[in-house]
Amino acid sequence: MSLREQTTLYANDATNAEQREAFLSGDVPVAVYGLGKMGLPLAAVYADTCGNVVGADVDPDVVAAVNRGDCHVQREPGLDELVSETVADGALRAVESPTEAARDAAIHVAIVPTPITDSDEPDLAILQSVMESIAAGLSPGDLVVVECTVPPRTTRDVLLPMLERESDLAREEFGVAVCPERTSSGRALQDIRGAYPKVVGGVDDESTRVAELVYGELTDNDVIAVRDATTAEAVKVFEGVYRDVNIALANELATIADEAEISVNEAIETANTQPFCDIHRPGPGVGGHCIPYYPYFLIRQFDEAFPLLTTARDVNDSMPAFTVEKVEELLSEEGKTLADSRVLVLGLTYRPGVEETRAAPARPICADLTERGAEVFAVDPVLPDADGFEATKLPLESISDSDFDAAVLVTNHGEFADIDWAGFDPMAVVDGRNCLDLSWTDHRVYTIGGD
Repeated sequence: MSLREQTTLYANDATNAEQREAFLSGDVPVAVYGLGKMGLPLAAVYADTCGNVVGADVDPDVVAAVNRGDCHVQREPGLDELVSETVADGALRAVESPTEAARDAAIHVAIVPTPITDSDEPDLAILQSVMESIAAGLSPGDLVVVECTVPPRTTRDVLLPMLERESDLAREEFGVAVCPERTSSGRALQDIRGAYPKVVGGVDDESTRVAELVYGELTDNDVIAVRDATTAEAVKVFEGVYRDVNIALANELATIADEAEISVNEAIETANTQPFCDIHRPGPGVGGHCIPYYPYFLIRQFDEAFPLLTTARDVNDSMPAFTVEKVEELLSEEGKTLADSRVLVLGLTYRPGVEETRAAPARPICADLTERGAEVFAVDPVLPDADGFEATKLPLESISDSDFDAAVLVTNHGEFADIDWAGFDPMAVVDGRNCLDLSWTDHRVYTIGGD
């Protein structure tokens, strides 16, 4: 019997309890589109919950790995075991064709990248391609869920009309809801299962109801149903924009540490003991596939000037150059120049323990150091190479055998705690994360924000 002969939830006359039981028993087949760092954990949690999930990914190696019960996503606690178990139980399988996945599914969950272009325009090409595939298999009673982060009004103005047009279904025959992922790498299962409330918002009340029912089974936390899909889209974008602006404030404050002759880091930490103050930490830049991108989901979507968001982006984008300038200043105090120096960059990924380099501040830092004539070396224990970085990658265990004129801590990987700083000749050190105590050494240290 085809999966299509089973139950759908949208505009279904059954009670909520009956629909919930149908979902939990596997009678409502689910397709998850995108099996990357966020998509595979989501597909595995869906499979663990309802027992009937197909994941679609255009990468044949990813599909083959999942079907073997292997996990290609690294450093996600518990994910290896969950993928292995759900595949072995027949609850999870993978296919290369999104259209094939869409053919039999009744719940369609899109969780694919939504980056920005080189001109800072939102790039929805992958998501739109997925929607075309879903539309080819869309049937009455289906629910389409958008977990990707998108500019507000994308679902209402772009995705919904596309689904109607490509599926030949009437608006009232299927549901569409936005349920933005609120997940961080390295803690995906924990986040999906309930670290934070889940937000859902549909293009109509029935879409919201079904999404709330489904996600109420995936999470142990609350499900917050907002008034519509656009509000749900805005919630996720606003979360990222808040962090970008807050970090920009911290970074701008950090630049006055020398002139004010204070530790801005200490002042921030102390200010935050007041319950209405929550200033973030300064650093060498803002990276990743979220925070640096989301301001443009508003700046490019609406006709407003957004001076605050634009300024915050400029401030945060200026921090890699600020970091390099501090390296240059420390070397100058020792009578050296960057052009004659060997500089060690510690950490290339944008976050500790996460194999993600999109918008990582280490990239412009390495490029700027190289442009100023330095010989740049890099260490990152979670990356196999330094492709895309203007640096020579070294194994962590080998750096004590090399001589450096300067070092820059960009990303505080846990493995760096074992570095023998006493084994290096005195050098200039810029601590971008306020995590080094080298007061017992002869190194000349500058901490962004002050120590």
